[in-house]
Amino acid sequence: MEALIPKWHRELELFSAIKPLLILEGNITDQYRFPVDGSVKQDEIISLSRYLQAYFSDNGYDQVIFYSNLLGFVSPFDPTMLERYAALTGAEIKNGAIPSEFKGNGAETAPNVIRRAMCQQQAATVTIMEMASHYITTPERMDQQDVNSFNILMQSALSSSWVRTAHGKKQNLLILLVNKLNDLPAWFYLNNPVCKILQLEAPDREERKRMMTGTNFASFFSGTAYRRDMPYYTEHEDELDRIKEKFVGLTEGMTFTELDEMRMLCKREEIPIRDLCKVVDLYKYGIKENPWSTLSVKSLKTAKADFEKRIKGQDTALERTLDVVKRAVTGMNGVNSSSTGKPKGVLFFAGPTGTGKTETAKALAEKLFGDESACVRFDMSEYGQGHSDQKLMGAPPGYVGYEAGGQLTNAVKKNPFCILLFDEIEKAHSTILDKFLQILEDGRMTDGQGNTVYFSETIIIFTSNLGIYVKDAFGNRQPNVTMDMEYSEVQMKVRTAIEDYFKLELGRPEILNRIGENIVVFDYIRKDAADLILKSQVNKIISKLREQKNIEISIEDYAYKSLEEAATFDLSNGGRGIGNQVESLLINPLSRWLFDHEITENAKIVIEAFETAGNPPSIRCRVEGEGKDE
Repeated sequence: MEALIPKWHRELELFSAIKPLLILEGNITDQYRFPVDGSVKQDEIISLSRYLQAYFSDNGYDQVIFYSNLLGFVSPFDPTMLERYAALTGAEIKNGAIPSEFKGNGAETAPNVIRRAMCQQQAATVTIMEMASHYITTPERMDQQDVNSFNILMQSALSSSWVRTAHGKKQNLLILLVNKLNDLPAWFYLNNPVCKILQLEAPDREERKRMMTGTNFASFFSGTAYRRDMPYYTEHEDELDRIKEKFVGLTEGMTFTELDEMRMLCKREEIPIRDLCKVVDLYKYGIKENPWSTLSVKSLKTAKADFEKRIKGQDTALERTLDVVKRAVTGMNGVNSSSTGKPKGVLFFAGPTGTGKTETAKALAEKLFGDESACVRFDMSEYGQGHSDQKLMGAPPGYVGYEAGGQLTNAVKKNPFCILLFDEIEKAHSTILDKFLQILEDGRMTDGQGNTVYFSETIIIFTSNLGIYVKDAFGNRQPNVTMDMEYSEVQMKVRTAIEDYFKLELGRPEILNRIGENIVVFDYIRKDAADLILKSQVNKIISKLREQKNIEISIEDYAYKSLEEAATFDLSNGGRGIGNQVESLLINPLSRWLFDHEITENAKIVIEAFETAGNPPSIRCRVEGEGKDE
């Protein structure tokens, strides 16, 4: 098979012949497959330093020297090169290296040594400055010595000499390896005619597919597993192709180093070919069983009925929510997208307050993962400042709180199989919305400590009260929807207001595009749903008193009717408002009555009437079997 030469390698071939200063930015700590025969084997996985050493040596350069501000100048792959380099530059070798500081005024500082190497015409030389991101604190905090050092490097590139070799004329080269381009002063590379920036990225789809061919694929498995499984897949090539395609998709954004580590893990754990994709979960999360794969389809068939026990009057919203879950369980999420690392599902819950948005998220967590605590809630009103993204994702190195990490990234690292609930998303600062764009699209995020956090096993739920009120021409809030509207009208008006907010007010239609058609509008709590909510809450109170105190509570029909009228009179605050009324009209008066009558357990009490007009409200009860009433 013909070697697949990455884009940055082709650019290196092109620009190393004409530019004396090259900056390699990005994925510099990764390992790479050497794509051509030479001093190392084709397809051998090696470090970037070894890669550059092999490439330039094979292309006729006499010496390839590496510099870091920790070691000075070294030649780890051929010590004789360092001896020639020292002779040409007048430097002195000590303990196998040429010690040299990056900044200073002496002739032995690294920029001055490099200048002499770049100007000489006796040996074609490449000087590679490793860890160049760490030579200065930040470009904004450079002192005069920092500026002088980079000035000398620029002058070195501008005065670089050409050297005649057996391979033709070669220009002396200076190469800087940086994690991020903005770790260097902008004036060093912007509008610099002798400078070229090469971007090193994670392996693309074609490079990952290449790992699934020939001996590369066989190296993922132990000899026993490969010999046992391969005869079957030789006869069922379509099945094998599907396994390989899924693996290629799941490893999007991963480095060659990570892919090679997964290869070794797969072989060590003796994973069979059919379970190849499970090694991705094992590598990312440290687990062999993915909770999504153990979900019972039978239990999901009863999910709507189970949800309706907790969330009343929201049939359409529950159907829409469960559609997303069923898509995730059947593996249909993301089938129309090029990215396979997206979250399992994304939902945007909108609608009036107290209608069951948060309760639905909790019910979903319990159904999917067996525990409400798998729903991790973030109140986005706490993230309204410009620096709030650091609270979620973690502070960068050197800033307060760096060691603690981010609240969101820590939560996902602790439990990658969860529901992430972001309440009142419209209150978050725009910098946080930018972070969500990457999470929703790629399913991953790099935290402040440089660790990759994966969101591909989560369901992300945003809640919002957008669209319930809108601003008039004078900037005053006025109702956009009311309880006397049909649900279809409420749904249409709320969705339109949400679209206007993201497109017109916020100017971020791309966020809306990531959410897609997963905006779920919850209806107002109507009278029939309110009656069910009240009945559910009253029954819960009666049940707890019976279980915990052996106190039997019953309510006369007439009394319950008066409670129902008072608790459901104003439904503007939804189910939460009903809960507040139950607390005011039932819980507080009942606890007061029990206290006054010194009843703590083992009793049968009948509530005969609710005095809802009093301040505070009270109740009239009797204890069964004693003929006593109050």
